[in-house]
Amino acid sequence: MKLRAIAINTFKEAVRNKIYYLLIAFGIVFAFSSRLVSLLTLGDQVRVLKNVGLASINFFSVLIAIFTGINLIYKEIDKKTILNIMSKPISRRDFILGKFLGLSYTLLVALVSMATVFLLFLLISTGDIDWNILVYFCLLYFELLIIISISLVFSSFSTPILSSIFTINLYLIGHVLWTFNEFKTRLVEPITRIIIYLIYYILPNLEKFNLRDQIVSNEKINPMIVLTSILYALVYIAAMLTLAILIFNKREFK
Repeated sequence: MKLRAIAINTFKEAVRNKIYYLLIAFGIVFAFSSRLVSLLTLGDQVRVLKNVGLASINFFSVLIAIFTGINLIYKEIDKKTILNIMSKPISRRDFILGKFLGLSYTLLVALVSMATVFLLFLLISTGDIDWNILVYFCLLYFELLIIISISLVFSSFSTPILSSIFTINLYLIGHVLWTFNEFKTRLVEPITRIIIYLIYYILPNLEKFNLRDQIVSNEKINPMIVLTSILYALVYIAAMLTLAILIFNKREFK
């Protein structure tokens, strides 16, 4: 009941923010703009339509995840409402988990809204729907959950500006982490190789959730890749939430 109450309150607080609706609207508008881009592009218009539309939804979903997640805990601390919450029989663990669940539902609503509009738009534009796109959105959602968990770690001890910088940087690194995998095979020094291995396995490998190229090219999706990506997300989210709880437990409120 405590988790549910915090999650519902978090969801209500998030959807009151005008930026939330603005980002969803921008995501839908840019997804629609993919039609115009496809008409102005030589080649396969359907591929361009999918590529631009999915990229737009991805971009604005990530923005929602980052800027919604980093502000909620800070607001509680800044407005001193955290003192009232902590005075009740609510543990700090429940507080973090409740925030995560509320943000998860907030993102789910946003992503489903943009995905539904885009699929209807795709149906009207092409007369068909590539149902593999649903797999893309499923993996995108798990990627967003990882981003939320990371943002909660940083927001549990830092300011919104620094938290957003840290989270954005990890997001960008997460999509080029495969270069570490290539780089570590060329190293000779054992210590350097160990350090690179640690960095590679500690940082989030977000490229695991990017199937846009396969979707756009109409390639067959390997179910095992999808399953292992989801399992990876669950493990990483659990680790980040554990870290966020440990940090938040040490924090003093005045």
